[in-house]
Amino acid sequence: MEQSGNQSVLGANEASEVSNTQLMRRMLGIAWLFRWSCVRVICANALLRGLELSGLGLVGVGIDYLYKSINAQAPEPHWPLGLHPPADWGPMQVVLAVAGGIIAIALVKAVITYEAAMASGILTNLQIVVYLRHKIYDKLQRLSFRFYDANETGSIINRVTGDAQNVRSFVDGVIIQFVLLCLTLSFYLAYMLRIHSRLTLYCLATTPILALTAILFSRKVRPAHRKNRKLYDQMITTLAENIQGVHVVKGFALEQEETAKFAAANRKVKDQQWWIFRMVSLFVPGIGILTQVNLLVLLVGGTFAFAQGHISIGDLAIFATLLQRFSDQVAGTANIANSIQQSLIAAQRVFEVLDAPVEIQSPPQPVPLGQARGEVTFEGVTFGYSAEDPVLREVSFTARAGQIVAIVGATGSGKTTLMSLIPRFYDPQQGRVLVDGIDVRQCDVDELRRNIGVVFQESFLFSNSVAANIAFGHPEAGAAQIEKAARIAAAHDFILELPKGYDTHVGEKGNSLSGGQRQRIAIARAVLLEPAILLLDDPTAAIDPQTEHEIMSAMNNAMRNRTTFVVAHRLATLQRADQIIVLDHGRIVQTGTHEELLKQKGHYQRAAQLQIADPESLELLGLGEDEA
Repeated sequence: MEQSGNQSVLGANEASEVSNTQLMRRMLGIAWLFRWSCVRVICANALLRGLELSGLGLVGVGIDYLYKSINAQAPEPHWPLGLHPPADWGPMQVVLAVAGGIIAIALVKAVITYEAAMASGILTNLQIVVYLRHKIYDKLQRLSFRFYDANETGSIINRVTGDAQNVRSFVDGVIIQFVLLCLTLSFYLAYMLRIHSRLTLYCLATTPILALTAILFSRKVRPAHRKNRKLYDQMITTLAENIQGVHVVKGFALEQEETAKFAAANRKVKDQQWWIFRMVSLFVPGIGILTQVNLLVLLVGGTFAFAQGHISIGDLAIFATLLQRFSDQVAGTANIANSIQQSLIAAQRVFEVLDAPVEIQSPPQPVPLGQARGEVTFEGVTFGYSAEDPVLREVSFTARAGQIVAIVGATGSGKTTLMSLIPRFYDPQQGRVLVDGIDVRQCDVDELRRNIGVVFQESFLFSNSVAANIAFGHPEAGAAQIEKAARIAAAHDFILELPKGYDTHVGEKGNSLSGGQRQRIAIARAVLLEPAILLLDDPTAAIDPQTEHEIMSAMNNAMRNRTTFVVAHRLATLQRADQIIVLDHGRIVQTGTHEELLKQKGHYQRAAQLQIADPESLELLGLGEDEA
């Protein structure tokens, strides 16, 4: 597409950054869509925490029972649920019973752990990620060409893949983990308070400091996460460009240079991630120092409470374990904080796509177009990819139904842009484009485009069969319709020579076919729906004479009984045109037939004279080589 430079739409959106509150509210909305799956995960993990405490309680009972066995002055163990072992049981039987209970709890925990892991995996990877990717991909299908003109492929791909994963982590890494953290801390705190309330308050005095440290850490690493996503975009773009341009790379023997280029992009991502990892690694041991202070308080206060008989040795062991786990859970807020930052950055990037304006839309009550006749009118059309730099200026003309209109002009004069306005790939800033007297902006977009066949200069084929590529715009087309379109495009004969005929797989981008074969399949694809209007964007550019002859034959068949716009430079094509439009810097400077324009001094005559060395063109000009 001919275009002027554009600021990235996504980059522009970053300048007007939405608030964290708005982003979190929207991510909570995504979690709400899958609320029952979230509840399932939370309940399974809450049950695990309860079983964990039950297991610890049995360990404490076992310790107290053994201590009582060797010290008759020790207090009686606190048997769970008021249950006591039978009086005739010996110590070994009691210990085995306690051990059996611990093993039973461990077995139940194993089953629930599996259930929790499955529920979490289904929620995150089979529901949320699939949902987000579908939403982003669906929105990408509805965005205009302007969006793709303004944004790099690597950035768009990364938002569908990596950023969708990071938004997902807000659900399992933030919401669920935060709920579980609150539940876990509540369970631990309640258990510790039950054992010894004053000792609990002393040991947890540093908790507010831990929480404040986690908040400060979260704020510090957020800019680094943002920069990391941008660097990752650049790495993906480098990879995508290298794959797409592999023929150019190998043609100039620049494999080592390209490898070094990717290595540099990869290294930037690594260095940025290393900084984040280092910050996390510093945060965790820093939190660990504070938790050791808690243990020091426990060592002093717990020893004193035990000596006073206010706590049993088993409860003291449980308390120490719970205190350590409590501190670990609080320290784990670093992971939640890190996940929040990753999610916020990713969410902003995902919502930038989802919120990008859909510029080309059907009106609420479109004017029916039906089967168009094919008359096309431009009325004072001015258009630019940026408002301050018009590519087309006050373009006006009419192409009657069934006419062949050739568009001529130097590179950058606006030829492709002009044709792009007919199927509403873009809308003009001023003026109107009409089909059969109806402003195309009043038509249903799908109905309009079904009446228009487009063949681009470089035809893209999908990694599928020949038949599927021809029927791309009409998947329900039968074999007879596909063959008819292929015959019109002069492609039927070469298709039959392929290994599996119409079922031959053409490979990625149709690379298993020649350029001429790809173009003829593209022409067949364009005419399958029998459109009233055909747009041919210089399909014979940069090809050899034999291939040009094949494509010209296909073009001649395709143009019959259709309004055809063709970007062309060859006199053989221009002579057949009913109307030739000459563009210069976005303005129409000449119009007429081939014969009329040859008699006028101007752009067309000069362009035609450049081809007089071609014998065929000399013959068409009515000149002999001596006259030339």
